[in-house]
Amino acid sequence: MTFATLVSFFLTLSHSLTLQSDIEALQALKLSVDPNMIPPSSYLTTWDFSVDPCDNIGPKFLGILCSSPSNNSKSRITTLELDGAGYDGFLPPRIGTLTELTSLDLSRNRFRGPLPDALKNLNKLTRLSLSGNFFTGGIWTWIYRLKKVERIDLSENCLSGRIPARISKLRRLTQLSLSKNEFSERIPNIYALQKLQILDLDSNMLIGSLPKLPPRLRTLRLSHNKLTGHITSLVNLDHLISVDVSDNWFTGPINRGVLALPRLSHLNVSFNQFTKMEVNNYFGSGSRLRTLDAQRNHLRGHLPVKLVNFERLEVINLAHNQFTGQIPMAYGQRLGRPWRTLFLDYNFLSGRIPPEFGPVAVRIRGSLANNCLSCPLRIPLCRGQQRHASACHGVTDG
Repeated sequence: MTFATLVSFFLTLSHSLTLQSDIEALQALKLSVDPNMIPPSSYLTTWDFSVDPCDNIGPKFLGILCSSPSNNSKSRITTLELDGAGYDGFLPPRIGTLTELTSLDLSRNRFRGPLPDALKNLNKLTRLSLSGNFFTGGIWTWIYRLKKVERIDLSENCLSGRIPARISKLRRLTQLSLSKNEFSERIPNIYALQKLQILDLDSNMLIGSLPKLPPRLRTLRLSHNKLTGHITSLVNLDHLISVDVSDNWFTGPINRGVLALPRLSHLNVSFNQFTKMEVNNYFGSGSRLRTLDAQRNHLRGHLPVKLVNFERLEVINLAHNQFTGQIPMAYGQRLGRPWRTLFLDYNFLSGRIPPEFGPVAVRIRGSLANNCLSCPLRIPLCRGQQRHASACHGVTDG
């Protein structure tokens, strides 16, 4: 670099619109990334520190937004949102000096190492997304300090330890996504998060029973954990639209109140240890339920006839359970109107199938295989063998 270039560079700094500590934080972030992992067309290639980050109207410093300075104050970085270009590096502690940030998004990259405690200084953040990286360690030392944050997405990393109870101090939080990590221990009491609408904790190693959950939840994803107990407490969450608690160790009934939730559209309780499905006579009409997946449980007794009252129900999977008796005749009237998927295979159902299962079943996705049914193979749903007679001994048409 020539002397003239150096002079020009330092004059630029001395007349910089951007606060110097913000510029240094951006420099530290770029230096923390392996230069061999910065693609030519990526945002980081536009970070040219010979120009001011906030005094730029050209294609420089992509992913950066600044505040408008007032009086003699300096511009501050308010948004830092990198593209998902596969950047490989670490998140430097100097990131904590960007104290005017309201949005930080480094998702879909290859950042690794622990999340620095300096993140606690970003107390104006409303959105934090670091998903799809390789961050490790815990989050308990800093996350509760982000009092203005509304959305947190740390999914698809290698984070571990407990979810801190003090996360309940984030009273503005509407979305919390910590899925596909290695969090363990119990889910803390987060009932105080009265604005929370999306809670996604799937694919961790969480244990214990469900805590009291915030009343305005719309989406609840807890699949692929080691949670136990009943799901009866969900009956109080009237705003729920989608629930996935599959692949856990829940027991007891699939409660009638859960099926009756007024806004519920999708319910996945598969791969658990439920023993009973409760369906009341008067709950189906007007229900918004479209998908019911309860496969691979220990459900016993007869198939619930009153499922036909769920007027919008389209997808039903009750396979791999212990249902006995005949297939209700009313099920035939729902095939294709509106049922389009029906899996009842690997139960102990017996007797003849409803006549509607013949002509209409060509348009239906599903299976009746591995039961004790009189099921002609010319019918598509009947393809696949039935159980051997010895396995059906004592099974009645009841």
